[in-house]
Amino acid sequence: MPKGKYRFNPESLTYEKINHSTKKIILLGLTYFSIFVTIGFVFMFAWLHFFPSAREFSLMEENKALRAQYKVLDEKMNRVEVVMNDLAERDNSIYRVVFEADPIPSEVRNAGFGGINRYQELQNMPNMTMVADASKRIDVLYKKLYVQSLSFDTIMHLAKNKTEMLKCIPAIQPLRNAKLVSGFGFRMHPIYKTVRVHTGIDLAAPTGTKIYATGDGTIQNADFERGYGKQVVIYHGYNFSTVYGHMEKILVQRGQKVKRGDLIGLVGNTGTSTGSHLHYEVRRHNIPVNPINYYLNDLSPKEYADLLEQSKLANQSFD
Repeated sequence: MPKGKYRFNPESLTYEKINHSTKKIILLGLTYFSIFVTIGFVFMFAWLHFFPSAREFSLMEENKALRAQYKVLDEKMNRVEVVMNDLAERDNSIYRVVFEADPIPSEVRNAGFGGINRYQELQNMPNMTMVADASKRIDVLYKKLYVQSLSFDTIMHLAKNKTEMLKCIPAIQPLRNAKLVSGFGFRMHPIYKTVRVHTGIDLAAPTGTKIYATGDGTIQNADFERGYGKQVVIYHGYNFSTVYGHMEKILVQRGQKVKRGDLIGLVGNTGTSTGSHLHYEVRRHNIPVNPINYYLNDLSPKEYADLLEQSKLANQSFD
């Protein structure tokens, strides 16, 4: 049979050869080609979508390894943060307390990480959220470590100067064998008859009784002061100062260096006072604190306990 395609003609009962025009052949070829190309693209898309290439598979494995390493790094940073927080707690609650240093506020330890998001550029990049989080945590840890390092420098300095500090902190009684007649805290003012805070203690003693500096320091003021009468103020350093009021006579002058136990004046009845006595204050950061808490150097534990109990009961006052 000759090559070509034929069709049966029922009228003539013969086979007739099918002759296609060139245009029809081209259209038919393009149709088949389009079908094959479409099927090819579908298979290629499916292959690329469900079956990654060797390069993609390698990158996926690399990302998986990086995520695992980040998880390990995250756990290590968690442990470092625990250690840093423990160091900060010890620093504030133990080391700085021992050396009479103020605790470092948490705002200072964490300063510099609020406000503008400096990691926004990283967070906006694909797959960089973990990197941004890690960068932020490392920066915070670096800041905390820097603050802690400065704090330890301060503690080291205080430790080396502990002997000097102990000489300066008020730690003895300003009068010998004096009677405590008014303690620290709220009490009825003997003149104004109103309840006021008594910022020191009153020690009754005869006029002319010797008054001693309770710690090494520099005379900050030695003059008549309203209410306090003839008054001496000693700055001891380390944020401590002491006040001695109602003196009969001042025996020191402003700017003079004194040692613990040096004679600085005589008990009197000057200023707002109703009897011969010494008004004595201890101030830390210029805030009055109970002087009884700084009597440890020349009292036994029992004497200190007795004096502490006596200070709670004493309510007589001369100023």
